[in-house]
Amino acid sequence: MALWLSPPSNLSLTDDEIHLWKAPLSCFTAQLQALAALLSPDEQQRAARFCFDKDRHQYWASRGLLRLILATYLCEQPRALRFIYGPYGKPALDPERHAELRFNLSHSRGLALFAIARRYAVGVDLEFKRPDLQWQQIVEQFFSAQECRTLQQLPAQQQLSAFFDGWTRKEAYLKAKGQGLSLPLNQVEVSLSPDQPAALLRTPDSQSAQPLAQQVVLQGLDLGEEDRDNYSAAIAIETLSPETLNPTLKYWQIPPGWSLELTDRSQSE
Repeated sequence: MALWLSPPSNLSLTDDEIHLWKAPLSCFTAQLQALAALLSPDEQQRAARFCFDKDRHQYWASRGLLRLILATYLCEQPRALRFIYGPYGKPALDPERHAELRFNLSHSRGLALFAIARRYAVGVDLEFKRPDLQWQQIVEQFFSAQECRTLQQLPAQQQLSAFFDGWTRKEAYLKAKGQGLSLPLNQVEVSLSPDQPAALLRTPDSQSAQPLAQQVVLQGLDLGEEDRDNYSAAIAIETLSPETLNPTLKYWQIPPGWSLELTDRSQSE
C-alpha cells in the first residue's frame, strides 16, 4: 500500500528513483490565476480553446503545478521552463537544457497525477471510475478478444473496476512510448483480473511480451484511502539503459498552500 507523504523541503531525485505526485486540484481554486500566470503563451492558447471553464481551470492547475514540481527539482523559475512536443503530442523538457529529467502527467475529475524520473521514460494515466459510462462499447472497440473474455468471466461487480484498470494500463504504456493512439489499443494487451498484478501481455510488434518485460513494466497505483475507490491509475516504466529495470517509487501529495508558497517565491526572483 502506497503512503503519500508531503514533499520534503530538500527534495532530490536519484537515477534509480521515480517520484509520483498526487494533487487534488480543488485545493488550488484560490490559486488558479497564479498558476495560470506561470504558463507559456502556447499553453495559454491551448487553455483558451477549452469550451468549459472547469476544463480550462483543470488545465491551468495541472500545468501550473507541473511547472512548479519540475522547477523544484531543477532549481529554476517555473516560467523559464521550455517544453517541446513529440510527434504524437507527448510533452518533454527542452533537451538542450534539461535532457536528464523526464515526466508525464494525467488528470481526471479534479485529481492530477505526475511522474518524474531521470533514467526512465514514464507514462501515467488516471481515470475517474464513472459508474454511468457505457464501457462495454469501448471494450468492443479497443480491447483484444482475450481481454473481452477475461472481463466477461469476472463477477459483474468487478467488471467496471477491471475495465478502468485495463484502460489506464493501456494508456500508461502508450504514453511511456510517446506514440499516443498511433498504436491500436486492441493490440496492446494487459492483465485485467483483480487477483493478478498489472502486466503487459502483448503489443503490436510482439506476439509475446516476454522480451518486453525486460524493457517495460506496468504497475497499478494505489492512490490512498481517499481516492482508491473512485479512481484507477497506472504507471508504465521503460528503461533508457541496459541495467535491470527496478526503480524505487516514492509518493508525494501536494499539500494545500504548497504552490502558493512557491509561486510567491518565483515571482520575487
